[in-house]
Amino acid sequence: MHMIIKRLIKWLVRAISVFLPEEKAHDLQRWRRGKEEFWKYNRCQYVFASYGKSGRTWVRVMISRYYQLVYKLPDNILMGFDNYTRLNSSIPKIFFTHDNYLRRYTGNVDSKKDFYDKKTVLLVRNPIDVAVSQFHQWKFRMRPEKKAMNNYPPHDAEISVYDFVKHEGQGLNHIIEFMNNWARELPHIKELLVVRYEDLRANPEQEMERIVEFLNLEAIPEYLADTAEFASVENLRKKEQENYFWRSGSRVQAKDVNDPNTYKVRKAKVGGYRDYFDDNQVAELVAMVDSCMLPAFGYTSAEASEAG
Repeated sequence: MHMIIKRLIKWLVRAISVFLPEEKAHDLQRWRRGKEEFWKYNRCQYVFASYGKSGRTWVRVMISRYYQLVYKLPDNILMGFDNYTRLNSSIPKIFFTHDNYLRRYTGNVDSKKDFYDKKTVLLVRNPIDVAVSQFHQWKFRMRPEKKAMNNYPPHDAEISVYDFVKHEGQGLNHIIEFMNNWARELPHIKELLVVRYEDLRANPEQEMERIVEFLNLEAIPEYLADTAEFASVENLRKKEQENYFWRSGSRVQAKDVNDPNTYKVRKAKVGGYRDYFDDNQVAELVAMVDSCMLPAFGYTSAEASEAG
């Protein structure tokens, strides 16, 4: 019944949007997405939150793989919201969100009240790497209507990576603001696990053990090793090329198998942003992080010095 209502609302919103001014149509689309997220939010046992292009799909593959091993599930179906629960009622519903439409819908735009009493995993990544990855998502994978709705540069804009990263709508400043909002609210979330993308890349089995135990699963060494190998960058690129996860839609599907930039799993390189800018631009972007970002996740130069 929910799927029928969901599709009906989606159809009605699209039909009504045709007759509305562009911004009103975008507001209605955001409302529809927020309503759907709120439905999942009210029914989930866990929330997995992140800014877009922080590695969520990669971690989703890892979590999916672990549940596949524990519950003997097909390995070419990724975990959605409740598809695994329908296969085995012991598997919890996990709500994966970028925390954008939900907070608009609930009105908790500048706080994390929605997560205070939810078991929440927060995935974070160096904001400059996120911004560069966002550029490739915008340029090669994102639908035009989503660009317009979420204040990205126009669909046909000819801009450089640097100009995109400096864009006020969805550039580095916006990513830092998102992460700062979370940093301020961390003490208020009762059950929280913060996972850094960089730590996952360096020690996938160790970090997955933390995630698995947070999900109230037994951390089995053989399963952790299998999960890390299954979700390796090389293996996922191969599976994306083969459209291995076709049963899970376009989430892990290259737009053009002959163009590496169109892959969901692209470089996955820690600090890879340095490949796209000259030394002065790198210094400028690092300075932006140092001056604007709250010291909570280890991405400012001061935190790196203390850790090193």
